[in-house]
Formats: sequence, C-alpha cells, structure tokens
Amino acid sequence: MSAGERASNDDTTNFGFERVALDEKQGRVDDVFRSVAKRYDLMNDLMSAGLHRAWKAQLIAMLRPPQGRAFRHLDVAGGTGDIAFRSLAAGGPGTHVTVLDINEAMLRVGAERAGHRFDGRIDFVTGNAETLPLPAESFDAYTIAFGIRNVPRIDAALKEAHRVLKPGGRFLCLEFSKVDLPVLDRIYDAYSFHMIPRLGARVAGDADSYRYLVESIRQFPTPGAFAGMIEAAGFRHVTHRLLSGGIVAIHSGWKIS
Repeated sequence: MSAGERASNDDTTNFGFERVALDEKQGRVDDVFRSVAKRYDLMNDLMSAGLHRAWKAQLIAMLRPPQGRAFRHLDVAGGTGDIAFRSLAAGGPGTHVTVLDINEAMLRVGAERAGHRFDGRIDFVTGNAETLPLPAESFDAYTIAFGIRNVPRIDAALKEAHRVLKPGGRFLCLEFSKVDLPVLDRIYDAYSFHMIPRLGARVAGDADSYRYLVESIRQFPTPGAFAGMIEAAGFRHVTHRLLSGGIVAIHSGWKIS
C-alpha cells in the first residue's frame, strides 16, 4: 500500500519516516520551511549540483506559456518564485502567475526576489493546497514543484487542482521519484542520507529539516501509484516523464471537462 493510500485510510500520515496525526503534519512542515526559507534556493543548487535548474526548465518547456494570448498560471507551494519567474520569462505579456504557498516566510522571499520586475503580472497569495482560496475554473495551468509530497492530504490537493483549472487546463507536478538505475540508486541513497543533512547543517543551520526532506522523498508514492491518484482526482491523459535516471519525474494531467 502506498503512502498516499495509507494516509487516506486512517487519521495519520507520514512525516518523513515518522507516523504523525494528519492534523499535526502541516504545522511541522511549516516549521521546516520557515527554518530553511532564506537558504532554500541556495540549498537547491548545492543539493542537486544545479540540476534542479534543468528539471524546472523542462517543466516550463512542457507548460509552454503562450506569447499571444492571456494565460493564467497557478504555481502552488512555489513561495520563492522560482517556477513563476521562469513562466513569466517564457510567456508573453498576457501571462499572469499566482504564486500560492501556505508558508509566509517562503512568500516573503519570493516577493523580495520579484521586486518590481513583473508588476501586474504576478501576485503572492497565502493559502493551503487542500483548500485553495480561489474560484473554480479560473486558471489555464496549475504547477507544483517539489511540494506535493509535503501536503498532508494529497488527494484533497489534487481535487482542488482539478477544481480551479479551466476545462482544457493542464496539471504539471515536478517531484522527486524512484531512481531506476541499479548503481545510481545506491549512490543516490548514500548521498541523500549522509551528505544532504550535513549540507543543511552547514549552509542553513538545520540538519533535521533536510533529513525530513530526504525521508519524505522515500515515502512518496511510486510514479504509477501517483498517476492513479491524479486520475482519481478527475484528470485524464495522465502521464509521467522520468528525468536524471528517475531522480525526479514530471507528472502531467489534463482537465477535460
């Protein structure tokens, strides 16, 4: 049984390798990201040796913000603005991005990074992925990068993604996955569990938060299981694309009606 299935069958869920009450997880996740917000983007560069930039570029290539028409993009759990800035740079003047995050510390970092570069084309909203404070059928695209595994009720977040998308809208999720190369998987495990918490301690002053982030990757459903969850939320033409030997995957689904 997958992590997502276990979470839906009782009142507990995974917080890394620990089982916690569903209502407790969000507060603990908030504490993690409040702690790492100011060093979050730097740590992404260090942890992935810069690969996260290529992964995000691939996400935007699949998103394809248009040049010649209005395009409303919702980026969830995107507080520091990394995906939003790429979308705005790729799209035309009609592209508008709403960055939504439950963590205000992350949103403050994003707003500071944005400055006045995208005035009128970007806004930052505090909100929960499970209960989006946004109207139905109001966005052309929904993205979430490295955030879905931190949501206590993933099925609820996926249903909300479907609700706020217009018919014909696209859901894209960039998330860590299961390494599928026999030698790489052992190297990746050794690096993740030994080096990343040490980097977190030295750069962000917080080894425990990065230990949780590594553990949360291992608890996330397999690509096939997650595809089933996306379909259960109402999406169609669900696919996934593995990158870098399965270190990450981009999951895609369409709202048909």
